[in-house]
Amino acid sequence: MPLSSLVLLVILFTVSGNSLVIISIAHFKQLHTPTNFLTLSLAVADFLLGGLVMPPSAIRTVEKCWYFGDIFCIFHSSIDLLLCITSILHLFFISIDRYYAICHPFKYKSKFTVVLIKKMIFLCWSLAAVYGFAMIFAEFNIKPKDSIHDKNNYCVGSCNVIQNEVSTRISSIISFYIPGSIMIVIYVKIYMVATKQAKSLRQTIEHRNEDSRKREAKAAKTLAIIVGVFLCCWSPSFFCITINPAIHFSIPSLLLEIVYWFSYTNSTFNPFIYAFFYKWFRKALKLIILGKIYESKHRRTEFRYVVKGITFHSKLDVWMSHGHSWFLSVFLLDFGTPQD
Repeated sequence: MPLSSLVLLVILFTVSGNSLVIISIAHFKQLHTPTNFLTLSLAVADFLLGGLVMPPSAIRTVEKCWYFGDIFCIFHSSIDLLLCITSILHLFFISIDRYYAICHPFKYKSKFTVVLIKKMIFLCWSLAAVYGFAMIFAEFNIKPKDSIHDKNNYCVGSCNVIQNEVSTRISSIISFYIPGSIMIVIYVKIYMVATKQAKSLRQTIEHRNEDSRKREAKAAKTLAIIVGVFLCCWSPSFFCITINPAIHFSIPSLLLEIVYWFSYTNSTFNPFIYAFFYKWFRKALKLIILGKIYESKHRRTEFRYVVKGITFHSKLDVWMSHGHSWFLSVFLLDFGTPQD
């Protein structure tokens, strides 16, 4: 597949996928929950990344030159850094939200209110904005072009932001290594809780052994996808960014472009991992695609959970009736099926 077609597909999937998440949560009041507000804000950041940052980056990647001038280069690089960091911070706070919801469910409802989630969202955007624009506009963070020895790194009208070693280490540690490490620890803890509860269920209720094994396996698969996609998308980029100053910026520009697009694809995958992975979002998507969201009966659609043939109106109801293990099924593993 030609490079131009590949980057075009990434842009289309990023914009369309995140726009569907935005429409779903904004339209259906039943999806107006604290967790989904975080998902909505994440989708907005990824949508803007796909709509504002990726198209100029695609032209730079395909044409190997920058045609939009120095001022727009600075603006584009700032917005790029802002939205990427915003997306990572949202993933970090979503992991904290899930940790409390699964490991401390009774504290979760009192602690994670809409007010707290709004503060988290404000923190994500404000920190990323201050950090993103500061790193770009601070001249001491940019290596001059004449210090680059690889003549292939630049062409006339290039747009390559080259940070010095100090700023590179700071940006990588703050924006990736610290939140990424905490995320991994949190999801490992969630998996340990899910495994413990599944084993406990097998010991107490013999005829549910097979269901418990399935939930345990799906927990591992779900968390492996979440952590694996995050690491696969962002690790190559931050690895190259970190080592590039130490090796005198000798990494080929084409390789840098490839790893940057790997990091962009995280915004492409996020709607599927954090939204449409769940059945109640897929139901909303179906109504949107079929054009039924403005019909009166569908505007009042309730996204309820069916566990073992019993209907519940909230995840907390599932917890109170079936205990921690079935709560994990609905919240993390999505065994609960939304019904009208």
